Amino acid sequence: MNAPTTNSVEKISAEAVAQAMRFPPSATRVLPLLKRHLVDINVDIQQIIDLVRLDPGISARVMHAANCTGVSRGVRCHSVAVAVNRIGFNPIFEIVANAVAEQVVVQSLVSYSLEADEFWRRSVVCGLAAEHLAELRDADGNVAYTSGLLHGVGMVAVDQWVQRHMPTLGFFGRGFPNDFSDGERVLLGFTSAEAGAAVLRGWEFPPEMSEPIRWQHAPLTVVAHRQLNCILYAAKWLMARVCAGDKWSGPAPDNRLLAPIKFTATTLGYEITAVQDKLEAVQRCLGLDIPAEVAS
Repeated sequence: MNAPTTNSVEKISAEAVAQAMRFPPSATRVLPLLKRHLVDINVDIQQIIDLVRLDPGISARVMHAANCTGVSRGVRCHSVAVAVNRIGFNPIFEIVANAVAEQVVVQSLVSYSLEADEFWRRSVVCGLAAEHLAELRDADGNVAYTSGLLHGVGMVAVDQWVQRHMPTLGFFGRGFPNDFSDGERVLLGFTSAEAGAAVLRGWEFPPEMSEPIRWQHAPLTVVAHRQLNCILYAAKWLMARVCAGDKWSGPAPDNRLLAPIKFTATTLGYEITAVQDKLEAVQRCLGLDIPAEVAS
């Protein structure tokens, strides 16, 4: 990881970074497969939904399109499935084509020293974990999945801003639970979690999705959406645990922050295998090799 620089950034806010952000990057593995399905007249719409869900960039674009005033008629869209059905095949094909034309593929987050595949994997695993936990606690799995999938969108926004304005700036990651937030606050004056929430608000995502991202490091700070806040916190621990595999050496999740969703550090650990199984299913769908630490 890059060590943080000593110079802080002055007169920049999470909102300013969010406003300058393009849509998040799209996965090189997902885009071609999605494009092939979209030109198949016999494709089932569920296949399209399943692939869109695996791509942070396309998910964000589709949800944004579905929430636009002319399409939504004032009813916010809370899931990829509803968004796909709402806007139809042709707009989705155009969205995918634009993503390909713009070469909006997953890129390394240089200022975070995160490789493209690692960032995509973290995003998908967090979404799968959040959805799984939500379903166990009778919460909205679609909302939880989207928040998990896009939990790192603020990092993309920060990295895009840094690469344009201060390309020598770097952030040091401390892992779960604070990730890069300590360095971000020192150097920027805000965290990527705050920037991510601002991004989603700007894209007309409902508060049920943006607020858990805002409070992902401190889920009990506010009462609103506390269950979803704590689900995202727990999902991030599962993500860190699953992605690290046998190399995991991080701390246990805080029981106090798990209490609102009726988990403990011990019982949450029982869900690791379920999330690993979900990840393996995704990797098989995309024709990806399953790392030994995940398959074990």
